[in-house]
Amino acid sequence: MDNQDILQRIQALVDEEHQLREPAGAGSAGGSGQNDSDDEAGQGERRVRLRQVEEALDQCWDLLRQRRAKVKAGEDPNEADARPVKEVEGYVQ
Repeated sequence: MDNQDILQRIQALVDEEHQLREPAGAGSAGGSGQNDSDDEAGQGERRVRLRQVEEALDQCWDLLRQRRAKVKAGEDPNEADARPVKEVEGYVQ
């Protein structure tokens, strides 16, 4: 996976993130026909998927930063590996 592949993956994840952040039913002409319990279940699934997308984005950005740092240091960027979610999410900024 090269930098362009990573950037394309980031764009796809950002697009999905934006869709997940849209209010439920946005863009539809009428009600969804679902009852409240279905809506709540759907929202729970959206929150879970949103968290997964956010974690994947953090991993992609981290991998891209690693690759760029290796190039700057004169090393092979292909030696960079995606780090585990727990490691990436644990960074202090």
